[in-house]
Amino acid sequence: MAVGTGSRRKERNKGGFPVFKSILVPTDFSEKSHRPLDIAVNIAEHYCGGVHLFHVVEIIQGATFDECEDFYRRLEKKARAHMEGLANSFGDRGIKIENTVAYGNRAQEILKFAEEHGMDLIIMNSHRVDLGRPSEGWGTISYKVGMLCSCPILLVK
Repeated sequence: MAVGTGSRRKERNKGGFPVFKSILVPTDFSEKSHRPLDIAVNIAEHYCGGVHLFHVVEIIQGATFDECEDFYRRLEKKARAHMEGLANSFGDRGIKIENTVAYGNRAQEILKFAEEHGMDLIIMNSHRVDLGRPSEGWGTISYKVGMLCSCPILLVK
């Protein structure tokens, strides 16, 4: 059974629940970023799916890419090495973990990748919002992605 969401039909199981075969895990390489990957691998095992690690090298506003290209390429190289290490740490689980590095605005690039690659689920870090000042959490990457993505999202705190 499939259910339409936008231009892509999402697979559902016999009970009508979504099947999460393509899972996007944006990472910033912080210690907190390991937990969403672990959760994604567990879900991917259950659905015989795959995980896509995704890192965005934020472009400096007011500067052209060419002005800072060497710097950005060094960051990309470090990011790829780090993602390979993370993927290898799950090598015994039999889950395919792909890696992508993009350049640009983090929230926009996450949303763009998820849409263009038909991700079934995004799993990413979030933080607790101070109930006394909830508006301070509205500018976070996780809030923007959660509000604007067309697929389900799991925020890990």
